[in-house]
Amino acid sequence: MRIAFHVVAITEAITWTGLLYGMWMRYIVGVSEADDPVPLWGMLHGIAFIVFCGVVVVAGWTFRWRIREYLIALAAAVPPLTTIPLEIWYSRTGKLKPSRPAAAPAK
Repeated sequence: MRIAFHVVAITEAITWTGLLYGMWMRYIVGVSEADDPVPLWGMLHGIAFIVFCGVVVVAGWTFRWRIREYLIALAAAVPPLTTIPLEIWYSRTGKLKPSRPAAAPAK
């Protein structure tokens, strides 16, 4: 789950970057509608956002987060590129580690 959180957090940030690039191309550069990258990056970012929110819920359940930790993680998906600092912070503070050791397998 730790690796999934890491990968999805980075993917969400990459798609945010692509969407920002697309908006820059659309509104600043003024590309034609046929060359507009916003629909592609918007769809990719929407998918990444939903997957990130799902991974946050599963990770929070797995690692036994408090409500505050859930809310911070979900809020980090809204501003551009904040899922990467969130992932670094949660990794360094142990929020992406199991809160208790796994049970030994039954014999």
